[in-house]
Amino acid sequence: MLTEHRLTMKATAIFGILLTTLTFGGCGISTGSSSNAASTTTDNSNSKTADYKYGTVEFPKSSSLCSSPIAIALEKGFFKDEGINAKLVTADAETRKVGLDTGRFPVTNGDFQFFPSIEQGVKTSVVGALHKGCIKIAVKKGSPIKTAEDLKGKTIGVDEIGGTPYMAANLWLGDAGLNVDQKNGDVKYLPFDDANLEFEALQNGQIDAAALWDPLPTIQEAKGTVDIIFDLGKNPKFAKRFCCFLYGSNKVIKEKPDEMSAILRALNKARDYIAQHPEESADIIMAKKYSTINDKDLIVKLFKDYDYAVQPDEAKQIESDVDYFSEGLKKIGFLETNDPSAFAKQAYQKIDQ
Repeated sequence: MLTEHRLTMKATAIFGILLTTLTFGGCGISTGSSSNAASTTTDNSNSKTADYKYGTVEFPKSSSLCSSPIAIALEKGFFKDEGINAKLVTADAETRKVGLDTGRFPVTNGDFQFFPSIEQGVKTSVVGALHKGCIKIAVKKGSPIKTAEDLKGKTIGVDEIGGTPYMAANLWLGDAGLNVDQKNGDVKYLPFDDANLEFEALQNGQIDAAALWDPLPTIQEAKGTVDIIFDLGKNPKFAKRFCCFLYGSNKVIKEKPDEMSAILRALNKARDYIAQHPEESADIIMAKKYSTINDKDLIVKLFKDYDYAVQPDEAKQIESDVDYFSEGLKKIGFLETNDPSAFAKQAYQKIDQ
């Protein structure tokens, strides 16, 4: 299935060990840096590293709300409480790849788009979850397109062929019975480097629908320019499932299990803080410019929509969601494995906390 598509993805390194999957704008890490080296941007404390049980630990910096728990854990002292002197650093895709493989970066955020990279040999595993939602498909206000079936024969805008909005759209369309083969499928995709250009194309009829990361579709919906026909956070097939996971370095998992546990405890405290104090969390994110969004009400809305709260018996839910998306990605041709359940078991590692 999708043999040509797979070859194209490998040839262009959309997937694989180059980790370009970490550059998407929602759950991915978007730093705006083109340097091959990582540079320090934020230090958790002026105290000496010796005061921390685990010393200095570096985390790739993100401008995405999806990774807000990392920022909140730093600012609220949750990392410090766990003996971690946290530093946020800017890093390009190659640097993050090396960081995960060597253990320099213990964790990063990402979603199911990252699964093919694991299959291609990236030394990382799902170790936790962050939130639900964050991808929407919009149509022009008043469009007759209301359902997945209505998109048959239409053109959908995406940020990149093989990116997460592309995958999410294919999962939705494939579940509705549409053929999602890239060459002979029932829909066509048109990539746009700039989301604003994608919305412009939607308004002038160049595309029939736009699959995008938040916050842009939410902003446009509030302006009354679009209707949302698919919301990953509300669609019955996906609403209760995590889409943004934490990926951990296999080297750290193996060699520093206590440190990995401490990191996850700090991040889970931060997740619960965001869930319980969305307004205060938004103030922190805006004051320290951890996100490019400067609208507090919008940040609060998205925090609430994404449901950051740690769930009861969360490990079982994460395991179930990794299996679910593995099965879905195999069905639409984005995983090569003949046993997606076995792949899911390999891709997820439960960390004792």
